[in-house]
Amino acid sequence: MDKAAATPKTLLEAVQYFSIYENCHSYMVELRWPDGKVKCPRCGSDDVAWLPNAKVFKCYCKHDRQKFSLKVGTIFEESPIALEKWLPVMWMLVNAKNGISSWEIHRGIGVTQKTAWFMLQRCRLAMQDDFSGGNLGGEVEVDETFIGGKARNMHKDRKRRAHRDGKLSDKAIVLGMLERGGKVRASVIPDRTKATIQPIVGANVEPGSEIHSDEHGNYWKMDEYQHNIVQHLEQYVDGNVHTNGVENFWSLLKRTLGGTYVSVEPFHLFRYVDEQAFRFNNRKPMDDADRFRYAMRKIVGKRLTYAELTGKTEEGPNQEEAF
Repeated sequence: MDKAAATPKTLLEAVQYFSIYENCHSYMVELRWPDGKVKCPRCGSDDVAWLPNAKVFKCYCKHDRQKFSLKVGTIFEESPIALEKWLPVMWMLVNAKNGISSWEIHRGIGVTQKTAWFMLQRCRLAMQDDFSGGNLGGEVEVDETFIGGKARNMHKDRKRRAHRDGKLSDKAIVLGMLERGGKVRASVIPDRTKATIQPIVGANVEPGSEIHSDEHGNYWKMDEYQHNIVQHLEQYVDGNVHTNGVENFWSLLKRTLGGTYVSVEPFHLFRYVDEQAFRFNNRKPMDDADRFRYAMRKIVGKRLTYAELTGKTEEGPNQEEAF
């Protein structure tokens, strides 16, 4: 069968195709070693043989842990979950416009909800952008949004505390920068002060660019850029000056958080922001198969342990999705 014809194009085809281990094996080998020479992830040697009964490779150079699987050196490392389940999960996450919850994965592939949640968090690590393509430029929209519960849904005691401490005191803040006709970059920030926002904008936007922001942009203006401010208390569009592009991204993000994930703890929020930014930045001109393959190229060299994820080590923040 022609390899191009066999490559899945839809979710149904992906589930059927990757349900066969041999297809998973050939896909991962081609993905990790396009030249066809399998190399040991520990020493780099290509003196490697495949052991079909154990479904592992063996490196014949002298060093510890000579045997390795296709998962070693990727986000899948040391996972007992088979590739036949991992690959469809990755397909669903990168292509579901509003995300996919751990409960859906739990019911769909037959793992526990806790395991499904850990799988999705590993996949989100692969979806993080490394920003190696340079900074944003041209016309760039910069805006912040608040992520948190609505006051009308709060218990009266919590609502009373929120009013006492300030309306937005318990909400997380996300800063977004969108290059018109290009990509978005978003990150969770601790506050909206000049000291916080200016360094982030400076590190991500080319000097000389034209920045469009709302009235809060007056508080962090920078001499390196041409600032255009739209007063949202008066209007949302003033000619070419608006933040509608990044507002569209906020709409997608909040629909995902409120509709699919229901509740996300602040210390986990950055992972979900990265997930939505990945899908937003790769929505065009990629189709589902292209988006999946691009995400799969990013699985190598990344690792997230459960201890790091749950804050039991010093290497990762304590982050957990709430249900």
